Amino acid sequence: MRHFLILVVGLFVFPVFASSASKYQVIEVKNGGSVSGKVLLKGQAPSPERIAVAKNPEACGTDDRMIQWVEAGENGGLRNMVVFLHKIKKGKTWQKHSENYGIDQKNCDFDPWIQIIPKGSGLTVKNSDPVLHNIHIRELKGVRAGKRYRPVKKTMFNEGQPPGSGDIQTEIKSRIKDNFIRVNCEAHNFMFAWIFAADHPYVVQTGEDGSYTISDIPAGKYKLRAWHPTLGLQEEKIKITKGGSLNQNFTFKSK
Repeated sequence: MRHFLILVVGLFVFPVFASSASKYQVIEVKNGGSVSGKVLLKGQAPSPERIAVAKNPEACGTDDRMIQWVEAGENGGLRNMVVFLHKIKKGKTWQKHSENYGIDQKNCDFDPWIQIIPKGSGLTVKNSDPVLHNIHIRELKGVRAGKRYRPVKKTMFNEGQPPGSGDIQTEIKSRIKDNFIRVNCEAHNFMFAWIFAADHPYVVQTGEDGSYTISDIPAGKYKLRAWHPTLGLQEEKIKITKGGSLNQNFTFKSK
């Protein structure tokens, strides 16, 4: 089972986010509310996609890679979902996680497979393998709630990384319009990862059972969204009351 980086954002102001947070206003949230629930899969999870390992068996192995795009627990809870408030304008401060986020290419796989990174943050790209990798990071444009989509992929970063060449420093730029980023290796067609570029702290990743909680939300009406790289995007309208707790589930159909 893959290991994933889960970020629950919420306590400290972090200067590196200043440019990305220009449209988001940090305020003191008194008696904020919360929303929690589960993201569920209706039907059986799709079978893994088999991709042959055609090069670098010394690092990547010789067995075909089985890519499990959708991971669901016994009760249908979906892992690796991102749940967030859409276009919230003001609220709590960011939780300080790291001055620089990272992604590693190890055993011909990306680690982590999915993560949440605030816009404007630095990103360190590592190559822990004894072979050449070529990381290609692209913004996904055209992702819309409730619709099957074939998003346009706009290159943000594309660079080869020979073994022993050292880390590469790049950035999840503040100016990107959307939030969804695809990562792949141009040298190995079975290597994939995903990044959610966050505009604000009200973004979380589901747990092993598909559960999530977003807290310290100012009272008001919002659009709550859930995103999966292959299952797509859903949206629900919610109302948060002062000190209130709301339950909101999402159900995705197996493709």
